[in-house]
Amino acid sequence: MSPMRAAPVVNAVIQARSSSTRLPGKVLRPLAGRSVLGWVVRAAAAASGVDQVVVATSSDASDDDVALEAARCGAAVVRGPLDDVLDRFGRALAEHPADAVIRLTADCPLLDPALIGQLATLWRAQPSLDYVSTTLVRTLPRGFDAELVRAEVLLEQVSTAAGAHREHVTSGIYADPSRYSCTGIVVSPAADDLRVTLDTAEDWELLSAVVGELGDGVGDWRAVVALLRSRPELAALNAHVEQKKVGS
Repeated sequence: MSPMRAAPVVNAVIQARSSSTRLPGKVLRPLAGRSVLGWVVRAAAAASGVDQVVVATSSDASDDDVALEAARCGAAVVRGPLDDVLDRFGRALAEHPADAVIRLTADCPLLDPALIGQLATLWRAQPSLDYVSTTLVRTLPRGFDAELVRAEVLLEQVSTAAGAHREHVTSGIYADPSRYSCTGIVVSPAADDLRVTLDTAEDWELLSAVVGELGDGVGDWRAVVALLRSRPELAALNAHVEQKKVGS
């Protein structure tokens, strides 16, 4: 009898830094008793099929507190260049080997563990896929973003990607679908007009209001969408905020 093959390892890697240009220190802000980063670590840890949670921050002194908070929340920590996020993901994979990595960002406190888990489940069912995400065709609110990348593909990007692709980590993959096999999760009805990520003071006002209504439990995208559809005055708080463009 041949030995059983071990299940593929999927790690969640959360990119985090304190030097946001529009809202400095945002990932350490307290939201209902825990830091914004703490919300993201909790969501990743609660996701089915995630083997380990790693926070990839910079080695700059400005991120010492980010590293301390990540460790306090129970995540492994890797540190690397401030302006080369892709390099940090490569270091995370080198220090914590995996067959695939789920990329999360520390400014999305309402992340839904069920969505993160769906990525892991879908990829484990078809591990030849190079990229699986909730954003390939955006139908969810901005703030529920999660992307899975096969390890070999991520390492290839670490070695070859240049320019804005090193900041945005995955853009060199989904921008080249003729080379990489990509698929995504979509929901209906679409709710991509909504925004629950944290980048501005208006975003903070909305997130604080949502948490005030729904409590401090792990994110549930359906509950968030239902609340914002029923309370358009809340959705209006940050409806005018424009997302920073890739390469900007």
